[in-house]
Amino acid sequence: MEKLLQESNRIELKRELTDSLEKEVVAFLNYKDGGVIYIGVDDITRETIGIDNIDDVQLRIKDRFKHNICPSIMGLFDVVVETANDRNRLKITIASGSEKPYYLSKMGMSSKGCYIRIGSASEPMPVRMIEDLFSRRIRNSIGIIKSRTQVLTFSQLKIYYNETPLSLNEQFAHNLELLTEDGSFNYAAYLLADTNGVSIKVAKYAGKDRVHLIENEEYGYCSLVKATKAVLEKLKVENKTFARITASGRDERKLLNPVALREAVINAIIHNNYTNEVPPKFELFTDRLEITSAGGLPAGFTEDEFFQGYSVPQNKELMRVFRDLDMVEQLGSGVPRILAYYPHSVYRFTTNFIRLVLPFDAGYFVSTGQPTDQATDQATDQATDQVEALLQFCLTPRSTKEIMRHLGLKHHPHFRQSLLLPLIASGKLVLTIPEKPSSPNQRYLAT
Repeated sequence: MEKLLQESNRIELKRELTDSLEKEVVAFLNYKDGGVIYIGVDDITRETIGIDNIDDVQLRIKDRFKHNICPSIMGLFDVVVETANDRNRLKITIASGSEKPYYLSKMGMSSKGCYIRIGSASEPMPVRMIEDLFSRRIRNSIGIIKSRTQVLTFSQLKIYYNETPLSLNEQFAHNLELLTEDGSFNYAAYLLADTNGVSIKVAKYAGKDRVHLIENEEYGYCSLVKATKAVLEKLKVENKTFARITASGRDERKLLNPVALREAVINAIIHNNYTNEVPPKFELFTDRLEITSAGGLPAGFTEDEFFQGYSVPQNKELMRVFRDLDMVEQLGSGVPRILAYYPHSVYRFTTNFIRLVLPFDAGYFVSTGQPTDQATDQATDQATDQVEALLQFCLTPRSTKEIMRHLGLKHHPHFRQSLLLPLIASGKLVLTIPEKPSSPNQRYLAT
């Protein structure tokens, strides 16, 4: 049986596509929580009655939003098809915009063009509110800032688009809002270009603090899409599967929930405040992953509203591209997906940063390669012998190649993860060049 919807400050029901749709959208854009509009739902009975030619209606809606509302709202809305009562309806999710006041293009920035959500109705915005919002409008955004260079190419971005049903034509820079008002490339274009000066760092430490840095990889100086995919792949490798044998059978688990991890990475990259040229940072410790993104809570937002998934995209241009490439889901779904697996306490807020601390799943330290208790005991004995041999050999400073050759090991990642890093974390091994952990001249000395 269909669960009936109810109109509220965040929900609007419409039987069909009408001329007043843009007014409702503008009201939600100007409202601090955004909102949802359902088309194909009777606003009296609240039952889904369906829509004819639903694909055509979707296209008409997107075209109307593009041409009838200012400033541009591309990247601030989703239009998806839902099924209820064996009939199709449209769900339009609208985020609260960061360039308020939004208005109907043909009416201009006036009480006849600006609307605000009050209760379950969209009301004309008072002139004083319009003037106040306009005076506080965020002008320092990546869509308005000019790229530091105007010599940009987008081969990588075109390849990613060619892998989808979409493609980029000669007008792509205009269509994706990568130009300023005077036709120059903006900072969003700079971030998405083949070459730029932005690099996302993934650091790895040997313990629970930042004392012993053992890896410092950089993913960047390329399209932000490519950099994001590289960071996701790196953390996917680090997110190892562990297992233990119990009375009821074999129990396997990842260090971090894969769904939450992906959402956390993409959220940090898309919503990072790039206007101060500080990219997001990812740090791996022996017990957790810390993700730090620049920019605090959106203006006027509370932590409770943030946790409920109300969305104010920091960079609507990036949101648009990442959604085109199916790298993000519906607006406002990222934080709730993370909180489905982790408590609210994993978030830390400051004036200028948001930090997400994801703890590793404790208690799973036996590799999935050991299927039985007996095998686990044998592996433990073998590891103990290797540790003793390694420490004895490193009474004189040794390189990783020398240590692996001495122990008869060939798999470098396994050697680092299973032997080298735990010994550094415990203080039994020290680096001879601690300030440059990746130096080719690095040696390891037993303490």
